[in-house]
Amino acid sequence: MSKLESLTKRMAAFKKRIPVYQKSPNTFFREVLNFTPDQWQAEVSSDIANHPLVSVRSGQGVGKTAVEATIALWFLCCFPFPRVVCTAPTRQQLNDVLWAEISKWQSKSPILKRILKWTKTKVYMRKNEERWFATARTATKPENMQGFHEDNMLFIVDEASGVDDRIMAAIFGTLSGENNKLFMCGNPTKTSGFFFDSHNRDRGIYKTHQVSCLDSPRTSKENIAMLERKYGRDSDVWRVRVEGQFPRGEAGTFITLEAAEFAAKEVKVNHTGTVLTIGCDVARFGDDETSIYAGIGKKTVGQKHHHKENTMVTAGWVVRLTKDLLLEHTNIERIIIRVDDTGVGGGVTDRLNEIVLEEGLFWEIVPINNNGKTLDEHYGNLGSEMWGTIRTELEGNMTDFINGQLPEFELPDDDTLISQLSTRKWRMTSKGKIMLESKDDMKNRGLKSPDRADAFVLAFGEYMVEPQIERVMTPFIGGVTIRR
Repeated sequence: MSKLESLTKRMAAFKKRIPVYQKSPNTFFREVLNFTPDQWQAEVSSDIANHPLVSVRSGQGVGKTAVEATIALWFLCCFPFPRVVCTAPTRQQLNDVLWAEISKWQSKSPILKRILKWTKTKVYMRKNEERWFATARTATKPENMQGFHEDNMLFIVDEASGVDDRIMAAIFGTLSGENNKLFMCGNPTKTSGFFFDSHNRDRGIYKTHQVSCLDSPRTSKENIAMLERKYGRDSDVWRVRVEGQFPRGEAGTFITLEAAEFAAKEVKVNHTGTVLTIGCDVARFGDDETSIYAGIGKKTVGQKHHHKENTMVTAGWVVRLTKDLLLEHTNIERIIIRVDDTGVGGGVTDRLNEIVLEEGLFWEIVPINNNGKTLDEHYGNLGSEMWGTIRTELEGNMTDFINGQLPEFELPDDDTLISQLSTRKWRMTSKGKIMLESKDDMKNRGLKSPDRADAFVLAFGEYMVEPQIERVMTPFIGGVTIRR
């Protein structure tokens, strides 16, 4: 068989395989590009096939440019009349690095050499130059990103931390087609902007990945060792260039993203003890979310979240969750239910006390006023004190790990919860007390109310109480602990 006949046969097989390639970029990589992705590259590529928004923060030298280039070729070859827009903060990064990488992988494939033509600014499908192409546009002004509208469109943003928010806003404004996607990738150098937000407050709408040089077979171990000697593992240089982590939290952030993510993704504990604690942060008919968490020891054993329900429904969900967990965990000897008692939360507290009285339950219903007085001299109010105990637990996890001990406090692997815990700020009052940022101030910064975080803190946070001579529990007063 001649080379021409062989290529013709491969072209026919390629066309038949396109439906498979559309769903599996990794199959396209192996069969068309002869590219075997690393595990993280394969996971990211699968996410891009199945989700519109994907964001990857990484250390240096892990192979991010390779996956960007091969994803660009996959999208360009597997969907009809696509637009692939590749951008980066500088012309050098775009042309000499990313665009050159696309050329490298295209030239390695006999099929792509035949069907695609590469130029310094475009890669296009032969005979469809006007409507079927990838283009390189430097991220220097918003208008460079405008004017693209197709059902199949992919934006690839390299070194996304360095791209101005106005340009990212212009990109978002074009993502209106049926199969429009955004893939951001880069070293996490800034604690603000679209790229930072995609891993923090907006992470609920993204598929996010963090890639460390320490886990990559591609990275130079000598370079890693040099960075450790020169800067140390506690430095921001190490965090950004090696671990693929953002620099230490934005000034004023109370809980670091690193500590929250570590507890959610690396810590696994069993529930221990005989006390079931429920935390309930109450919303009603607005945009905020009513959230309920249940914990035994330092592990979440149940949760429930809903919108736009009245306080009676919320009380019912607290009761249902509690009773279900008591059937599942038969060793429970004490039930503590803490409710955010400010605003509409008071109605939930009142109804729960009625149910405890009606059914003769020995449940402790504890109303919490986050703005109320605290006995801890370091904090300005009760809510700040309880958040402080969660921060201590999360930081303790990392200290335990460094010291070779098993971390003990687990977070649910929930991007919304992680984001809310790690974006709230704090300030020092004139009296030298720590005060958490208010929900109104968070909303003024464009953040949603931290409802899940507040409910989680109610379930797991601790606070100082006044010394008591005796604590007596009686169902006659609704199961509430009283002093005598």
